[in-house]
Formats: sequence, structure tokens, C-alpha cells
Amino acid sequence: MGIGSRRALTSAATAALLLCCAAAGTAAAEEAPVDDRAVSADQTTEINDRQRWEDETDQPLQESEPRVCSGSQTWYEFSSKKAYHVPSWWNGTKYKDGPGGTMSVSVTKSGTITLEVSGSGEWSAGAILAKAKTTISVKVAGSVSVTTGHTYSHDIGRNKYGHLQYGSWGYKVNWKRYQSVGSGCGAPREIGHGTAILPTKETGWKYWETKS
Repeated sequence: MGIGSRRALTSAATAALLLCCAAAGTAAAEEAPVDDRAVSADQTTEINDRQRWEDETDQPLQESEPRVCSGSQTWYEFSSKKAYHVPSWWNGTKYKDGPGGTMSVSVTKSGTITLEVSGSGEWSAGAILAKAKTTISVKVAGSVSVTTGHTYSHDIGRNKYGHLQYGSWGYKVNWKRYQSVGSGCGAPREIGHGTAILPTKETGWKYWETKS
């Protein structure tokens, strides 16, 4: 085989490799993987009993970004968000005491609080998490580690029962995924929608009272 033939084959192979890498990069950008590296306990901030911090109703979000005529594209938007205490579901992180008195608690079992996404149509949990980091809070994480410890005490109202639940001070959001049609100049179509519960790097005890 001559030098010219070898050069032609080498150029063709290099072009094919670059095309493959470009296609892989496009796929990675579209469907961002979920970051499964849990935020460790020493990277979190402990905040207890945020009275009136949680939203009772969803807070509308407006993300009416202008779209250019750039052909077929897909993107995510959040239609609303709600401040939400994401509970740790395992035993050793929830207590009830009373009536009256003072309750002193501590995390007795470690675990991990993780991102939860549900919906219909086409969507990616990793892409939703990436979007949330830029539009909801930089403290949002795919998972947050909880270790034993973090003691806390709270007085209970007279004739009332106190409840303490450990968890992450995060968010609950409603999301939608859109796709541009044709040249991208017209109205986009919805191809997916759902909800997501997003933990953050801030953890702590939530307190409330009941009559029984």
C-alpha cells in the first residue's frame, strides 16, 4: 500500500472518530446523568425548626425565555416551586412526645436522602437536577448523606404533643419539557411533565404540634 493510500485511510479514521465523539457529547449534554455522589454530612449546614419556612401553596415561576429559530431543540422549564422539608424516611429520625414537657432527640441511624422525580412523557432526572441547580438553588443535590448525631431539644406546648422529623430543607417543583417544532420559530410542543422533590445541603429537625 502506498503512502498516499495510508494517509487517506488515516484521515478517514480520524474523521470517523471525531464524528463519534461529537455525537457522544451531544447525547451527554441532552441527557445529563444523575450525580449519585452524595453530599457528605460535613459539607451540609444544620438548620433546625424553620418556622413558617415551608410554602403552603406552589409559588408560580415565569420562564418565558425568547426562542430563536434554530431548528429542533428540547429544554426544561419549571412552572412552580415550593419550599419543602424533605423527610428522611428511615427509623431513628422521627419522634413524638407529650403531652407537654420537653423533647430531646438525636439522629440514631445514618442514611441518604435522594432526589425524587416522577412524570410522564420524555424526561431525564439528571437534566432536571442540572436545571434546578441554575434556576432554583445552587445547594440542590442529587443525594445528601445523614450521619448519626445532631441532637436537638424543643419545648412542647401545654396539653400538646410534639413531633420532630429530620430531613433536608429542599424544594418541590413542577417541571415541563418542551420541543421546538420545525425551524423552531413556532410555538413549542410539550413532550413531558411531572414533579420533582429536591434535597439541598441544608439539613435539620422540623418541629410541629398536634392535639393527640
